[in-house]
Amino acid sequence: MSSSPLDQAPLGRDVAYPTHYDPSILFPVNRETNRAQLPFIPNWAGADIWHAYEVSWLNTRGKPMVAMARFIVPHNTPHIIESKSFKLYLNSFNESQFNSISSVQHHLEKDLSAVAGGHIKVALTDLHEIQTIQCAPLEGLNIDGADVDIEHYQPNAGLLKCTTNPQPVNETLTSDLLKSNCPVTGQPDWGSLQIQYKGPQIDQESLLKYIVSLRQHTEFHEHCVEKIYCDIWQACHPEFLFVYACYTRRGGLDINPWRSSEPLVFEPTRTPRQ
Repeated sequence: MSSSPLDQAPLGRDVAYPTHYDPSILFPVNRETNRAQLPFIPNWAGADIWHAYEVSWLNTRGKPMVAMARFIVPHNTPHIIESKSFKLYLNSFNESQFNSISSVQHHLEKDLSAVAGGHIKVALTDLHEIQTIQCAPLEGLNIDGADVDIEHYQPNAGLLKCTTNPQPVNETLTSDLLKSNCPVTGQPDWGSLQIQYKGPQIDQESLLKYIVSLRQHTEFHEHCVEKIYCDIWQACHPEFLFVYACYTRRGGLDINPWRSSEPLVFEPTRTPRQ
């Protein structure tokens, strides 16, 4: 009987919630296993941005403290962190005492960096210090209104086409129809997608058909974005390409991977579904 490294992950299994701080809960997933299935490995930049909305611990007098967190995982870490183990790890802080918010942040950075195999930036913010958070659709031309017939619900890079426009374009396209599925539980993952590029013009109808073709695909968020990036790059040969997905929240966490052909100073957007 074949086995997978994910067989040992908490995802898809009944697991007792921790009663004390426990970094051993974190479960790494090797990026290279999935990247080996890509048509090529680009020389890209990027990160996986996680937001945590359910972070709590006790101060030294036993009083609960709460915060929100942002975690920036570089694209070149050897591992991603399996999401249920991440959730359980954060919950392990709930009944444990820490001296300060900076102490909690230190533990988060140390533990997550050790498991991912690279430095994870952590921003932990007390709720009273958070200003109004604006939610807005991703910037760009939304292509979801295209009048198309859909036939493919498994990844089909052959759907991608360029227009006959001989002039290179510089444009940003978006879609809220991104859906993939957890490779362990089969649960749907819903997302909004932004594609910025410069080069031969992508046919918008073909792009929408391609995005929808991921609807029955089973893969982690990070690897879906990398697949989309590689498929567009191979089909359309842009001079510049940026792919960014904002996935909806599950278990108090949302994941927002981006990949770019050039290094960027990037500030993530919070979409209405987040």
